[in-house]
Amino acid sequence: MSTSWSNSDVRPQFRTIDGLSVRFAESGDGPQDAIFLSPWPESVFAFAQSWAQLAENAHLVAVDPPGFGQSERREALMNPKAMGEFVVRVADAFELGNPHLVGPDIGTSSALFAAASQPGRFRTVVVGSGGAAVPLQLAGPLKEWVEASDLEPYRQMDGRQVVTATLATIEGYTPSPEIQEDYLSSYADDRFFRTMSYARSYPELLPVLGDLLPDIHTPVRIVAGSQDQVVPPVNAEFLHDRLPRSRVDFIDGAGHFCWEEEPDEYAALVTDWWNEGHASV
Repeated sequence: MSTSWSNSDVRPQFRTIDGLSVRFAESGDGPQDAIFLSPWPESVFAFAQSWAQLAENAHLVAVDPPGFGQSERREALMNPKAMGEFVVRVADAFELGNPHLVGPDIGTSSALFAAASQPGRFRTVVVGSGGAAVPLQLAGPLKEWVEASDLEPYRQMDGRQVVTATLATIEGYTPSPEIQEDYLSSYADDRFFRTMSYARSYPELLPVLGDLLPDIHTPVRIVAGSQDQVVPPVNAEFLHDRLPRSRVDFIDGAGHFCWEEEPDEYAALVTDWWNEGHASV
């Protein structure tokens, strides 16, 4: 399908990184660099509403992590620790010396693993809306996906059905038909099922991450919706209590997809952190 994306500032392209075809979008020529990791089950277009505002403050590179969005999959990367190592390779591939890193949702754990593995590699980190607490504190469909003992029903389900149900939970925002189709096609057929292994690694790897948090000295801002019905606020508080340089912000009234429900406030919190906010922690 050929699409002009005429209604979006996000212009997706592909680049080979570590032997994988990775989709990304790039924009802005500000004095800072920033990497964005797509949330699940969405794509680089998750940041479409705030892209122009963000690009005024930094050179942006948004990436569909391998296996997510339209990027090629590698089974060995379908867990937060391995994905964190890949995030460092993304920074290397784009020759970004000390970028900011923004990873909402599934990007929360991989961004923090990246910061832990390479101290000082990232200037700041913004995370949130992603599983973090130990013991696990998840709700709704995410809890079901992580804890399911029988995966066969998910294997047989067309991923487009899952994405359609997910988009219906985003309050106050309906993506354009082009963007909706991008989300749907990104997880069509068994492609959503094949991403579940990432979240299903949480019981094993979130405790590992939890032990690393006190040694992450990169400034971290944790942004989440106050009404998140999938990843309860305790996950943000868990991170804030253990990260030595952190701040937590709950966007009042927003749900899980706070970057789309309240894009202006989300972008303001991110850019404030980039520009001066991180210096106060």
